[in-house]
Amino acid sequence: MRNLKRVIFVLITSLVVLATVVFMLENQQPVALVFLGWAGPQMSVAIPIILALLVGMMIGPLLSWVASLRKRPKGVKTA
Repeated sequence: MRNLKRVIFVLITSLVVLATVVFMLENQQPVALVFLGWAGPQMSVAIPIILALLVGMMIGPLLSWVASLRKRPKGVKTA
């Protein structure tokens, strides 16, 4: 069972990496982003999108952790 889970994990990870590579190769057009009057350098359109994905992947677990801290009873200490 453990080996099956490992194989499924490797397959899913490989598919995500492959999809990301294909996405980056298909989106090579240069774009300059403007945010609050600040203009960034021109870069491939895939770079800001993947950066936004990575930031979201970090914020999601962080918010989940904060929510679990708020649900925990006040007298309980964890190691």
